[in-house]
Amino acid sequence: MSDINVVEICAGAGGQSLGLHLAGFRHRLAVELDPTAAETLRTNMERLHPDEDMTSLVAVGDVASEAVWQPEAHRGEVTLLAGGVPCPPFSVAGKQLGSSDERDLFAWAVNLAGRIQPEAVLLENVRGLNDARFGGYRQAVVDQLGAYGYVADWKLLEAKDYGVPQLRPRMVLVALRKEYVDYFEWPEPKPTSATVSSTIAGLMGVNGFPYLDEWVERADKIAPTIVGGSKKHGGADLGPTRAKRAWEALWVDAHGLANAAPGPDWDRDADQNKRGPKLTVDMVKRLQGWLDEPSYEWKFVGQKTSRYRQIGNAFPPPVARAVGESIARALRKDKAAGTPRGDLRMHDEVYHVMRDRAEYMTAHRISKLLGGRISVEDVEKRITLIQHDFVVEQRGPAGRRSYLLGEWKAFQGQADHIRHEAFAERKRLGRIS
Repeated sequence: MSDINVVEICAGAGGQSLGLHLAGFRHRLAVELDPTAAETLRTNMERLHPDEDMTSLVAVGDVASEAVWQPEAHRGEVTLLAGGVPCPPFSVAGKQLGSSDERDLFAWAVNLAGRIQPEAVLLENVRGLNDARFGGYRQAVVDQLGAYGYVADWKLLEAKDYGVPQLRPRMVLVALRKEYVDYFEWPEPKPTSATVSSTIAGLMGVNGFPYLDEWVERADKIAPTIVGGSKKHGGADLGPTRAKRAWEALWVDAHGLANAAPGPDWDRDADQNKRGPKLTVDMVKRLQGWLDEPSYEWKFVGQKTSRYRQIGNAFPPPVARAVGESIARALRKDKAAGTPRGDLRMHDEVYHVMRDRAEYMTAHRISKLLGGRISVEDVEKRITLIQHDFVVEQRGPAGRRSYLLGEWKAFQGQADHIRHEAFAERKRLGRIS
């Protein structure tokens, strides 16, 4: 392929967009809900694609609304469907409601792949999606993509393994048409030597910070995961209590952001400074993977809190670039992968059997079909978890109860889904982010 393109959903302010651009993909469309993040995206896309019409390249609004864009208009013309769908349904910082959270768009994105029929799919989300709680959910994604003609694989990637000085583990899904599968390999981890202080010492010391040498020594470690947060919470800070403690160990005050780097009169004994200096938005931007290189130039628009959230919620560009390059090599069939793809992980055998058989079965029957690898008791526990995200019909008394797997509760475009009412209410309250 000489021209690989991408349609990107839930594009945010463009962390994944930039990474995919650097990997060789050209955007056909980017869709983003938040107007300020979309303006950031549009501002930078104008520089990357000076000959394109930005009104057709960046769409603003609910990605699931056909008033915003028409997926079928791109059918058969898209190389890659990519996106970072909302994280709260799976985040350990929330309730992990999965399909019961009206913000969940993962199943909808899988359905979208069936509608657009790209050559490949790339979706990323928080680490919580890797929990046992969501084994059935992950298996449903893999199985549904399989029904559309793709081979899908999940992998937990950490930003620190791809040149970014923070942990930031993310669950990444890559799905490819079968003809490309033997050419795909996950990007090889290359742990970074960069640390918080080595990355932003120049920015921290630009105004004459008198304790820079001490700060450099104490902050010479990988950062905890930067958290962007949402509009329903207060001003910008660097995360929940555990993250704040981790930042304080680096001599960084995580309770908010500074407008500028500390100056020569910064007093370490002042009550407001005892945790250490605060970071600026530009420092956070650098720690999130916008490197000090011309190719990573990216301008963020909006007020300080908005810019911080745009950065904090982004997929770090170097990670997106690494995954994008692996996908691009596979699509171009550069060389066969060294690792056979026949060893793809089964995320939930119980769900898989129930979906495959589509009949009422007891836990004992399911266990037997699995060769006894999973005990009857564990099958029951697994079904309890599956019920969070799928309708499971039951009949018969306890001890002889049988189960039938029903529909996925997640939003996939249903006209009567709870998402529509909840989305409208969040929009009314100004809490869409």
